[in-house]
Amino acid sequence: GAPWWLSGAVLDGMVLTAGRVVSVMLPPMAIFFPLFTLLEDLGYLPRVAYNLDHVMSKCGGCGKMGLTMCMGLGCNAVGVTGCRIISSPRERMMAILTNSLILLTAYFAPRGGSAGAALGLTVCIAAGVAAAMGISWVLSRTLLRGMPTAFVLELPPFRRPQVGQVILRSVVDRTLIVLRRAAAAAVP
Repeated sequence: GAPWWLSGAVLDGMVLTAGRVVSVMLPPMAIFFPLFTLLEDLGYLPRVAYNLDHVMSKCGGCGKMGLTMCMGLGCNAVGVTGCRIISSPRERMMAILTNSLILLTAYFAPRGGSAGAALGLTVCIAAGVAAAMGISWVLSRTLLRGMPTAFVLELPPFRRPQVGQVILRSVVDRTLIVLRRAAAAAVP
């Protein structure tokens, strides 16, 4: 029995917007947050950054840029937010500027459930990574000139993951908090 303008603002505006934000952000976060938490708990995530450092340093970045690119595949906002792990302001800016290229190329991928569509998506993602690395190379020699930081990393030992803690940390500590923040920003 509320007036049309009030029910429209609350139901069509706030509730529908919050629902759309959650429906778009939840699937990628439900995949990437548990996966990254599991890799972190295993002690493998720093090794990924270490292994990517040689390749990424050739384009003026660091190994941690590769991790933010992977996060950007699921949700670009999470990939850009994840750039805070990069200690150098120059390399952090480079990662933020190039992170969207990977997801952007996925829009050109063919649709459908065929093997050809999967191959097309893989090619588009590889092209996005190549474009991000190429633009990083250009940025590191023009607008974001400077010395690349040395990558010093103490590798933790491999550990057996605690599955209950992984699920709890990835769902409660990361997914729900990010969804709450996104909904709080989108509703107004």
